[in-house]
Amino acid sequence: MTTTIPMATEAQDDLALLGLLQLVSPALPIGAFAFSQGLESAFELGWVSDEESLAEWLSGVLHDGLTRCELPVIARLYAAFETRDGESVAEWDGWLAASRETAELAAEDARLGAALERLLASLGLLPQEEWLPRPAGYVTLFAYTAFTRGVSPRQAMLGFGWAWLENQLAVACKALPLGHTSAQRLIERLRPALSKAVDEALRLDDGELGPALPGVALASALHETQYSRLFRS
Repeated sequence: MTTTIPMATEAQDDLALLGLLQLVSPALPIGAFAFSQGLESAFELGWVSDEESLAEWLSGVLHDGLTRCELPVIARLYAAFETRDGESVAEWDGWLAASRETAELAAEDARLGAALERLLASLGLLPQEEWLPRPAGYVTLFAYTAFTRGVSPRQAMLGFGWAWLENQLAVACKALPLGHTSAQRLIERLRPALSKAVDEALRLDDGELGPALPGVALASALHETQYSRLFRS
């Protein structure tokens, strides 16, 4: 027996997928390429120096950072968007801002958020209602854009994790002697971890949220006074 999928559903799914690909593309003009989230400092300090140590660093940031911070909050923002609950949106946007432990990390979220807001405004995609805070951080606006594109919460979370991973590997290819083949090996290694991170993030209660990344915080703080650098964080 053959199952027929309605053409309207297929078209909606296609548009949602294309919208997500647009949102996570390195070509999105918001300047994400300029930030390393402390990774450049980890290179300078010798904490990360090759493919294996980079894999350990990224795995740790994914497990103790994104899984307990950005990813579960994206799911909570979706629930708030569905009901136009501006109070909840503002609360989670503020929670994310408060979780940034250094000036550089806070500035990164704010600047990427401002750039994405300008882009959305130019595309006519910002809501007229007041339930979306202005200004809003990058994660909040990422989630909102995915929501307006009809992307499911889980796919948005996977897309956010993918964009983070690609950005970190691009940083490593520029600042380390890491070839593109090594970067692809790391993608193969971490793809299953991204899926598991989303599974875990969706199971967490509010009281279990909060990143635990002292190494990233220290690297980011030291990066603020690093003598020579390629990236803004």
